[in-house]
This record gives sequence, C-alpha cells and structure tokens, in this order.
Amino acid sequence: LECDLATNVVGQPLVRQQVMKGVREFLENRNPVKPLVMSFHGSTGTGKTYVSSMIVRYLFQGGLQSPYVHQFSPMVHFPHAEQIEQYKESLKRWIQGNLTNCGRSAFLFDETDKMHPGLIDVIIPFLGPSWVVYGTNYRKAIFIFISNAGGEQINEMTLDLWRARKDREEISPQDLELAISKAVFENPQSGFWKSGIINERLIDFVVPFLPLKRHHVKQCVVSELVQQGLEVRPDVVQEVADSIPYFPEEEKIFSSTGCKTVASRISFFF
Repeated sequence: LECDLATNVVGQPLVRQQVMKGVREFLENRNPVKPLVMSFHGSTGTGKTYVSSMIVRYLFQGGLQSPYVHQFSPMVHFPHAEQIEQYKESLKRWIQGNLTNCGRSAFLFDETDKMHPGLIDVIIPFLGPSWVVYGTNYRKAIFIFISNAGGEQINEMTLDLWRARKDREEISPQDLELAISKAVFENPQSGFWKSGIINERLIDFVVPFLPLKRHHVKQCVVSELVQQGLEVRPDVVQEVADSIPYFPEEEKIFSSTGCKTVASRISFFF
C-alpha cells in the first residue's frame, strides 16, 4: 500500500503520510480501543475516492467487491429528505448487521457533504471507544468519509503559499485542519453540521487533498497512457495537460478538475 501510494497518488504528500500512519498503527494494534475513522477532504479529481479504494484493495480480498466493504452514496442510498428517519434506522441496522457478520469491515461514505444533516449521527455508537455496542464488538472496523467540502479552503491556503513563494509541500496537516473544520463542521448544509462525531472528536485523521499543479496533471497523463497501453508521446502529454482548465484565472496554477478528466481526454489526441 505504501509503495502504491508513493507511486500512483500524484502530488499528495500529506495523504501518503497520514493514511499510512493511520492504517499502520491501527493494524498493528491487536486490540484497538475504537475503529479507525478517517475523513478525506479536497476538491474534485485530487484522489480521494482513488485512495479509499486503494486502501480496501490492500486490506480486503476483492477490494470494493468484498462482502466486507460497504459503500454509501447520499444520492443513491439517502435521496429523499422526508425519509430521513427511515434512513437512520436502516443505516444503523445495516452497520450493526454487517459488524455482527465480520468485525473487520470497512464502510465508505461518499459525498458526506451532501448527506442530510443529522443522518450520519446514527453511527456515533459504532465510532467511539466503548467495548461492545448492541452485542457487537466493532472496534476493528474502518470508516472513511469522503467529501469535497473544505476543498475551497484548501485551495485558497495552497494558493496563498504559492503567492508567498513557498512550496505546497511546506503545508502541514495542522495548518489545514482548522480551515477544513470551519468549512465542513460549521456549515448548515453539510452532513457533519453540529454532528456529535465532531463534538466527541471521533475522527482520527482529517486528511487534506491538495490541488494539483500542471506537472502533476502530466504525471497523471503518463500513468493513464501506460495503463491504456498507448505510446507515451511528449506532445500528447503536453496537449492533454493544456486542454484542462486551471485556476486562478490569471496565473492558471492549479487544475480545476484535478486529474479527473484525464482518461476521457486522451482519446481526443490519438
């Protein structure tokens, strides 16, 4: 996992560092006092979903297809605000049932920022340091929350550093944690708004995904060409990278879509 993160996750030193610290410490502890809870934040295309799928690929046979890995998407699983009480009940039962089957399960929550406020709180009993809940030992489970919320603040701080002629590699997780907290946890539209998960400090790692620069996008293009079995031609790498929008408007430093559209753009240049 460490090698794969270093090789294939472009431009995210903080992610590599925090994910490996979290996963390694958690797995080395035979009797963890609570599940591992990580929250991934950043704008589109910076690698949040990619890293979460990578983690489960190494920890579970079959990766995302494993019967012990469970994914939730608000648009698919919890679309109607008026049914929130029903969703709460079924989410609690689903997690409880699956942890009864296998204590070493993983739960991935996509687009947590789009979840109805209050819904996520039903899983609080499964995240804390109690020994047994509902007759289930759940302390070896892994919970990953994925969210675009906080992406704007992360981008702004990275841009401010660039303007101060400092490298994005100089950012520390602590610098960003406060900005992410404000954006995510104090926003009435956010799934974490006034959440007990935050108040009781149940998230072990708030992981920031930084915006990607042009040379990172080029690395993604090269990697995608290799994956598709195509020739890595410098002119194609340059053209694909140039076809992607960058911000801010004047300096055009960071990719607006990260590496998200790279794969689909390659076909235009062959």
